Amino acid sequence: MRARFDSPEWHRAVAKLVRSGDAQATCDALIAAIGLAVRHDGTCLLAFHSDAPPEVVHHTLEPAGAEHYLDRYLAGPYLLDPLYQLALRDSKPLICRFRDETPDRFRSSQYYRRYCEQTHLRDEMDFLRDVSDDCTLVLVVGRREKMFTKAELDRLRLVEPVVSAAMLNIWELWNAGQDSSARNDTLHRRLTLCFQNFGESRLTAREQEITQLLLRGHSVKSIARELDIAPGTVMVHKRNLFAKLGITSQNELFSLFIDELSRS
Repeated sequence: MRARFDSPEWHRAVAKLVRSGDAQATCDALIAAIGLAVRHDGTCLLAFHSDAPPEVVHHTLEPAGAEHYLDRYLAGPYLLDPLYQLALRDSKPLICRFRDETPDRFRSSQYYRRYCEQTHLRDEMDFLRDVSDDCTLVLVVGRREKMFTKAELDRLRLVEPVVSAAMLNIWELWNAGQDSSARNDTLHRRLTLCFQNFGESRLTAREQEITQLLLRGHSVKSIARELDIAPGTVMVHKRNLFAKLGITSQNELFSLFIDELSRS
């Protein structure tokens, strides 16, 4: 494995990364270097803020794909993204496999079907770097055709220090050219309140908690573990909240929430 990183191509890629003088060039050099470590099918570099919507620092999606996936995502559904939740945690890994950080029913959730499945990613590795007290930079490295092998995962873990240092450099270069006051913290507060208060006029506090976990892709058993209650109790609450909201499925629950977000 290490022979790959003794190659002239790798050293030229690192040299280019060191020489890069602006955020765009550094992003391009970083993605090229990662491409020498593993074959991948696209990347996206996101800044996750605790008090504002995420920002897209760099991506390799085609324009139509960026509009379809990123613009819709930034309009509010990011609140349901396990990666967003992970990035805002005080304790988090430096690198992780996305599938290992998702709730147990995430892949059958409506969020996954509408915002993840259509990207056609089979696998995803994520690099996480705290860049301030209220912001974490996340680099998504995706694979469409097949899963990353153990050897490829090991190579990505091996280059993590280089990737992390480059991410910090990119953030400093990119953020210096941004007007932080232009970040729409008002929109983020409205969206966050919409999520926290969803159904409050009809649901009890416990039913709201369960609704939020259902929207994020947790199963009945997972919700029971999260809230330290019996699965049967969760089922009762779930039946009650569905009846109060006038719905019969989690698909309808998700649609109801997205409609509420749109009004926010």
